Amino acid sequence: MLDRCDRVQLAVHDAAKAAQRFGLLLGAEVARRDHSRHLAARRTVLAVGESEFELCEPDGAGLTQDFLSHRGEGLMTAGYCTADLDGMVKRWEGLDVAYDRDAGQLYLAAGATFGLPLVISESTYRPRVGPVSFLYETTNTLASDWRRVAAVYAGLFGLDPARFSAIGSPRFGYVGTLTLFDPPNRLDRIELSQATDEVHAMGRFVKKHGDSLYMCYVEVHDWPAVRGRLLEANARYTPRGSDPASDPDGGWVHPKELHGLLLGISRTGLAWEWSGREDLVPKP
Repeated sequence: MLDRCDRVQLAVHDAAKAAQRFGLLLGAEVARRDHSRHLAARRTVLAVGESEFELCEPDGAGLTQDFLSHRGEGLMTAGYCTADLDGMVKRWEGLDVAYDRDAGQLYLAAGATFGLPLVISESTYRPRVGPVSFLYETTNTLASDWRRVAAVYAGLFGLDPARFSAIGSPRFGYVGTLTLFDPPNRLDRIELSQATDEVHAMGRFVKKHGDSLYMCYVEVHDWPAVRGRLLEANARYTPRGSDPASDPDGGWVHPKELHGLLLGISRTGLAWEWSGREDLVPKP
């Protein structure tokens, strides 16, 4: 039932300052401003490619203020979309899963997922803004067995396990699966990554936070432009290869550069390399 990886929600102290930074590094533009009762937050919603990044400032006591108090600025919620919100509600009610409905968005109750705060919006078309194409992944880092998590998510979200793609990385210390929604048409998925050690950054994060929301990934149709923005701003990023100034594929932007968000970036189609369809990867 999930169509796409649609948005992320970030807790920030100063949305205007954060919006400026996202605009500088990613070409993001302010789409609108509103308020969320569920998050107890004033929101500045950025258009980032075809996706949206919600910058949430606390508006009194509540989830956003709690996040900032305990974790500081950073990635608070993973957002996906469906063409059938009412159908999703019926599925959850049939499974006796609690949720909250706020301003056309569905929020799963804490404990329904494995440390993955999640919001579901209605699928909608948006014109592409800037050099980013779209958000295609949020990462659920795990101490729990990824196989169990995958089975639970298949039931919660109407996903087909036959479409999932196994993953693992000695470089980053994890094993798991990509819960691909519509391969080979789209890359959208929840990444389930079970830490295999406490040495790598992901393992240290899991040791501290347990099952958790870790990072997100965007595809860009103009990686040289984004790379140039990062270099011009002297922003910290780790290239996929060895040379930050000429890497042809993408990399990872340090959380300190984007108000606590660890952001992966890949050029068009590259992510199929680790998503079960290497034949779909275009040449640089």
